[in-house]
Amino acid sequence: MTNESEKNHRRAILDAARQILIQDGYKNLSMRKIARQIGGSQGTIYLYFQNKDAIFYALIDEGSEKLYGLYETILNTPAEPQEHLTRICQAYINFGLENPSYYEIMHITLPMMTERFPKEQYRRARRFLELTAQTLQTCAAQKGETLSEPYLEATLLWATMHGVVSLIIAQRIDIRLDRERLIEQTIHRATSHYL
Repeated sequence: MTNESEKNHRRAILDAARQILIQDGYKNLSMRKIARQIGGSQGTIYLYFQNKDAIFYALIDEGSEKLYGLYETILNTPAEPQEHLTRICQAYINFGLENPSYYEIMHITLPMMTERFPKEQYRRARRFLELTAQTLQTCAAQKGETLSEPYLEATLLWATMHGVVSLIIAQRIDIRLDRERLIEQTIHRATSHYL
């Protein structure tokens, strides 16, 4: 099997698993179902992934890399810290709405009975929070202030962004509300303390 073929096979496994996770939930994800969906054997899947937890964590890794890449691009573009903060909040919301299956796997799916999330993967999944905390510290410093708990502040900001993304994905927002205005006001209110 060539490297390209292996890459394609791994991609097919992950795409099938992502679809099953969203449609049927973690409890109903199995190597058998994935094999059936890609037209292969369970044994072949084990050549790439030790178990369904490894597949689930690989999907979290992929989504986390995409989100982290967005943050890095924004923060590496010259701008005032406050503009960086607004842009990363917008990027987080856009990421969730444009990648709902990844978002659900990363931040909503509750995998009962999984193995403990490996520390290294957990750290990678939370790098966007570290960048948020650094941005908040920079915003505070520019105002001549300091944040005593930047990671907590970043988590509170994340919780606000997560709330609006989750509600929109779940279609729990009143249809009379303009979605773009809701997003704009969510970001404004969540960040105004730091601007």
